[in-house]
Amino acid sequence: QVQLVESGGGLVQAGGSLRLSCAASGRTFSRYRMGWFRQAPGKEREFVGTVDWSGGTTYYADSVKGRFTISRDNAKNTVYLQMNSLKPEDTAVYYCAADLVGGRYWYSSDYDYWGQGTQVTVSS
Repeated sequence: QVQLVESGGGLVQAGGSLRLSCAASGRTFSRYRMGWFRQAPGKEREFVGTVDWSGGTTYYADSVKGRFTISRDNAKNTVYLQMNSLKPEDTAVYYCAADLVGGRYWYSSDYDYWGQGTQVTVSS
């Protein structure tokens, strides 16, 4: 079992920044990929970005590339999503997820555990 708890969401003006955190407990954090997804009202959950077990490889959705950065601290069992230059269209509930078996990093169904989500609202 893996438990994931997100934090750091909130209300921010367009152009601002937020850093989300996802604390993991349970199975060995440093052995699995972590991903961030988001879901806006009335829309499907979408891939935001992912980081491999070491933190050395990241991939991002085109919509956030150059503005968002994912990192992880395996000593703290935590993964981060630094969000800069936020836009109103970034408004969504953001979820972190753990992939224990190495599936398709962009595909939400290939992730095994999910956090409860944290709301990010960007005002114009």
